[in-house]
Amino acid sequence: MDLQAYLPVILFILVGAGVGVAPQILGRLIGPYRPDAAKNSPYECGFDAFDDARMKFDVRYYLVAILFILFDLEIAFLFPWAVSLKDIGASGFWAMMVFLTILVVGFAYEWKKGALDWE
Repeated sequence: MDLQAYLPVILFILVGAGVGVAPQILGRLIGPYRPDAAKNSPYECGFDAFDDARMKFDVRYYLVAILFILFDLEIAFLFPWAVSLKDIGASGFWAMMVFLTILVVGFAYEWKKGALDWE
């Protein structure tokens, strides 16, 4: 077995790990570390970051997160469609228009029901 064939794979893993870890280490060593109340406050989650793990919290945060993932994934289908639009022709165009119509109707329904309201 020739281990020299694995050299590019090992180098790729080492460079990838270095690119991921080196900025974190440099930031920790060089950057200032001064935590305060504002830095430790809740950020986009709706509840305190340092509190009891079994506390009750608002489930609307998860609803908004799930809706974001749903619509974000649906929009991701637009990129391959746009790239291959010349090849798929009019039938592919109208199929995507039906898809987008369903997506917009679902979005309008969620908006009307108040699922996107945070308050």
